[in-house]
Amino acid sequence: MSGDLRLMAVHAHPDDESSKGAAAMARYVHEGVQVMVATCTGGERGDVLNEKLDRPEIWRDLPAIRSREMAAAREILGVQQSWLGFVDSGYLENYTTDRVEELPEDSFAREPLEVAAAPLVRLIREFRPQVITTYDEEGGYPHADHIMCHRITVEAFEAAGDPERYKEFGEPWQPSKLYYNMGFNKERMLAIHEAMLAAGLDSPYAEAIEKWDWSRDKSARVTTRVPCGEFFGVRDDALRAHATQVDPDGFWFRIPLDIQQKTWPTDDFELARSTIETSLPEDDLFAGLR
Repeated sequence: MSGDLRLMAVHAHPDDESSKGAAAMARYVHEGVQVMVATCTGGERGDVLNEKLDRPEIWRDLPAIRSREMAAAREILGVQQSWLGFVDSGYLENYTTDRVEELPEDSFAREPLEVAAAPLVRLIREFRPQVITTYDEEGGYPHADHIMCHRITVEAFEAAGDPERYKEFGEPWQPSKLYYNMGFNKERMLAIHEAMLAAGLDSPYAEAIEKWDWSRDKSARVTTRVPCGEFFGVRDDALRAHATQVDPDGFWFRIPLDIQQKTWPTDDFELARSTIETSLPEDDLFAGLR
């Protein structure tokens, strides 16, 4: 049955697929589910975040390098991947959609919604996923491309099954479930922080917990926790493949795998749309479909 199941994860930039829901994707690939990553932009306006690679020749060839990094990551995860072809908007601190005109004119986030959603509608109709994942209405965090990624995914989820819309992209296909990634939540962060302290280790979350605006926490929105701890190593290998974006000795890798696996062995999601009946809470993105 798993071979008939298809999952699509829609992400803003190369590397996002490896830091958000990647272990769950690797688990589903292992089960025989077909998994497609749709990458909205090429990360052209990203930075070199790994100081070890912060050299002029890297900056000159950054778009091509990020494409090669994506190829390596998708091989590690075992997923298919498609570029939607838009240009990275760049990072604007404290971005809100009423500031969109401050972004470069060719930015993904400045595209009209129906134009930006069109290649995703086409990909959905070609790949025919039952389940789609993306970011919440705030983009997970306020990055223009993440918010636009959310907007086009909701648009495409609702339009792909409508025979009167995007007629040029073939037969309609209605996905059954839409999820938002909810990996960075208060409950998970506190649990891992406390486990690190109990093990006599410094917690990389200490400063974040002190400064966190807990009024904005979305832990209560989590509906679905997918057990995938045994694939955390695959996730980390895929993340390391994005070498310009991730310091292999940096923040992402300071928590030992065994502590993560014992303390919080799931990837967490919010079920945002469903055309089928399902019972909450869930432990499977395909609950109600198997």
